[in-house]
Amino acid sequence: MAVSPSELDVISRSSEIVPDTIVGDQFERFKPTAATVSSSLILGISSLAEAKFDGAIKSALAYGKCMVAAEDDKLSCFLDKALVNVGKELSLDVSGRVSTEVDPRIAHNTSAMVERVRNLAALYREVDVPLNRVLFKLPATWEGIEAARHLEAEGIKTHVTGIGSFAQASACAQANVSVIQIPVGRIRDWARTNSGDKEVDEAAAKGEDPGVRLVRRVCAFISRNGFPTRVMASNIRNKQDALSLLGTDYLVVPLKVLEALRDSPASADLKPAAAAASADKVKPWDMARFMANVGPCARHLLQAEIESAVAQTEKVEKHFQKIWPPPNV
Repeated sequence: MAVSPSELDVISRSSEIVPDTIVGDQFERFKPTAATVSSSLILGISSLAEAKFDGAIKSALAYGKCMVAAEDDKLSCFLDKALVNVGKELSLDVSGRVSTEVDPRIAHNTSAMVERVRNLAALYREVDVPLNRVLFKLPATWEGIEAARHLEAEGIKTHVTGIGSFAQASACAQANVSVIQIPVGRIRDWARTNSGDKEVDEAAAKGEDPGVRLVRRVCAFISRNGFPTRVMASNIRNKQDALSLLGTDYLVVPLKVLEALRDSPASADLKPAAAAASADKVKPWDMARFMANVGPCARHLLQAEIESAVAQTEKVEKHFQKIWPPPNV
């Protein structure tokens, strides 16, 4: 007798599922196809004493080029090398690409981001990770999107995060960004608190809340205009979010939601919704028009994401100060 597919089985046929974890036994239970390496991950690995990555971090702290770097640059050099070393380990475990965070403290400096990504790319080449296995994670500031435009033109693939508005997504698509990430749950949270719409939660239960609508609008725009950009929906909170976004290129799903989807038989009519026709036309963006159209939700979410990433980066550097130099250096 044939076993009925689960909701997770059906979703996995039309969307790439990215489990929102890469450490411990959770990794083995829902092995991801893609991964992100960030200062937050480095901090988590260090606090868990994750043996799998211990050598990657220790060897980063013994990296010769960082040893001779200017004192003010030493810690950021060690962090970049640690990101790449852990990224290499992850590339052996996932079939897809590893996204690597770029220092969030330069989120508003296009030239600094471009140079930093080139340096990270060189570090990946040193450890024999081909660049087609790597993305570089940039913020959806105007400067971040412009940096992504320059890098994509060089053949370096980018992953832009913190997108809370159509303006950001459209600008990214026109810059040929490889992957854009939309935090569905955080957009809903902002709308619930700030929009005055008392029916946000009711709409979410029907798969029609602001975050889901933005993902659908962006997907339709990209499809209509043939941009190569792929859409990643993250901050998924529950089964309804995942089911409403069925067919999105990537879904970043937490463990508890994966388990719920795995344990739920799929209904016969569970399938991606027909692609909506896009009414949005391609209009070139400049900085002034972009800033005028980003909107308060996107500004708030992006600033919060950058501030959180900066805090994590500074915590990692303080941790490195405590444990450097490693033994035998």
